[in-house]
Amino acid sequence: MSLDRSDVEQIAHLARLQIDAADIDSYGQSLNSILSLVDQMQATNTEGVEPLAHPLDAVQRLRADEVTESNQREVLQSVAPATEEGLFLVPKVIE
Repeated sequence: MSLDRSDVEQIAHLARLQIDAADIDSYGQSLNSILSLVDQMQATNTEGVEPLAHPLDAVQRLRADEVTESNQREVLQSVAPATEEGLFLVPKVIE
C-alpha cells in the first residue's frame, strides 16, 4: 500500500493536524515506510506461535490474600452524616 499526497492530506485532516505544504511529501515517505514495515510483519509466518502477554518471562510475586485488619465499619460509619444497611448515603448529583 502506498500513500500519495492527497492521502496524507486526508490523514492530517482527520487527525486535526496542520501540515505545511512543503512537508507533505516528507510525511508521505515516513508513512509509506511504516506501512511497508507493517506489510513485512504481516508476511511473516506466525503459525504455531503463541501470543505473549509480556516479552519477558517474568512472574509476578503476589502476597497471600489474607485479612489483615478487623472490620471497622461501625466505627467509621458512626461519624457519617447518613448510613443505611451498612452503606453511606450521599446526595443525588446526577438526574
